[in-house]
Amino acid sequence: MDTNAIFMADNARPHRARLVRSYLGSEAIPQMAWPARSPYLNPIENVWDILGRWIAGRSVPLGTLHELQQTLLQEWALLPQQAINDTIASMPCRCQACISARGYHTRY
Repeated sequence: MDTNAIFMADNARPHRARLVRSYLGSEAIPQMAWPARSPYLNPIENVWDILGRWIAGRSVPLGTLHELQQTLLQEWALLPQQAINDTIASMPCRCQACISARGYHTRY
């Protein structure tokens, strides 16, 4: 693993499991401390936000779960790869801003 890497895991239950914490500690993998469910720091949450806004902006409301599923699949297929790349590329700045603003730190 890159020596500058920091493991990013929100406070979701699987990430807090004793086995996971033990492994990360035994391997001396640095972890970023951050709030649970933080869409600001989670790239996929930011991509879901883009999709959600696109779907919410449609002129015809979705009436069924099947329509929602089909619309999500269509919009996902239309999502420009550059939007995903931009979200990923913005992560170092997002993380640093969160660390600076909230006083979070890395831990071992």
